[in-house]
Amino acid sequence: MNMQADLNQTTTYIDPFVDFSFKRLLATEESKPILIGLLNHLFKGRKYIIDIEYGKTDFPGEISEEGGAVFDVFCTDADGSKFIIEIQRGYQKHFKERALFYTSRAISEQAPKGNRKEWAYNLTEVYLIAFLEDFCLPDSPRSEYIQDICLAIRHTGKIFYDKLNLIFIEMLNFVKKPVELYTDLEKWLYAFKHLTEFKKQPEYLNGPEFDRLFNLAKYANLTAEERAMYNRSLKQKWDNKNVMDYAVAQGELKGKHERSIEIALKMVEQGFVIEDIIKLTDLTKEEILVLKK
Repeated sequence: MNMQADLNQTTTYIDPFVDFSFKRLLATEESKPILIGLLNHLFKGRKYIIDIEYGKTDFPGEISEEGGAVFDVFCTDADGSKFIIEIQRGYQKHFKERALFYTSRAISEQAPKGNRKEWAYNLTEVYLIAFLEDFCLPDSPRSEYIQDICLAIRHTGKIFYDKLNLIFIEMLNFVKKPVELYTDLEKWLYAFKHLTEFKKQPEYLNGPEFDRLFNLAKYANLTAEERAMYNRSLKQKWDNKNVMDYAVAQGELKGKHERSIEIALKMVEQGFVIEDIIKLTDLTKEEILVLKK
């Protein structure tokens, strides 16, 4: 029996941070109350959402040479505000640029195809909410798990434009325990982060929205076709993680080897014998002889 089969038999609930599960739990008619509740808890009264409508997730460029965007989840509320909900599992070099590109597509799509003078650039709000599963933004404090970003005047900090918002949820920084869950948002994030660890729905995560979440996330409730889709999505996540882990390991090895060469060069300059350099750096005799030339 393979590893994938073993995991599915011992896991009661599906992993929310794979493509199939993320869409099942946040982007279906059944999951609307889950997403509405999550967004309202995230905005903490700054916005109150009563209903949403899911929209297309594929936004091709206006010309063939222009890049398009494909969102994980895209929806609009009753006020016309646009919400892009994304999951980012691993570090991406230009992640900030990607976030701005995604929001720019949601903004540019608002332009009418006909008479733009009557429109007068009356934009609706655009929000990007991104769950960062296995990495954090390099310049964010480790003590915080939500980065709420808007356009502001640099020297005063006053908000310049409040209709464009980027919200990054750094799951690695969310380390609260059940007894430390004081807000509904903290309960939601804890449920998402630890969903695959539960054997049953815990009492401290109760209520209609949580009941719906655990019901939709239960592996036994998936149809045969849905299980196949989930397994493919899960395998893709594992494969991508293996590639990332290998790249990180290779980078660490390369860094260690480069440091060893730097140390060896200094020892050669100071007249150390080859045997001592080998002991301290783990370099081969051939590598050290090259440095001595």
